[in-house]
Amino acid sequence: MKNLLLGLTLISISSCATILNDKLHKINVTATKKEIEGTIDGAPFHAPGIVAVPRTKHDKIMKVSTPGCEQEMLLKHEVDPKFFINILSGGTFGSTTDYSSEKMWKYQDQIIITCPN
Repeated sequence: MKNLLLGLTLISISSCATILNDKLHKINVTATKKEIEGTIDGAPFHAPGIVAVPRTKHDKIMKVSTPGCEQEMLLKHEVDPKFFINILSGGTFGSTTDYSSEKMWKYQDQIIITCPN
């Protein structure tokens, strides 16, 4: 029982991105036009403002639907630097936990939409 408790404790403290990151990644979206609206993977958003997107190991597609500013943009996923704390601490279990929880991924922190009008 003590070994099980010790093992669970080690796993929980070694999965840094899972502990330090929220399930959602917050992106600051601004535009050259006053206000825009659109979708990210089908979920609606309004900008300027903070848009929260679920962390996944997949890229996302942002579609701006505001008239005069219609465009599509690819939001590429990348590994959050917090994930590498596991490697420094020798946390194989933590790395696996971060990968399976998908909290090791992030997107751009800021997106500026340039509207022609």
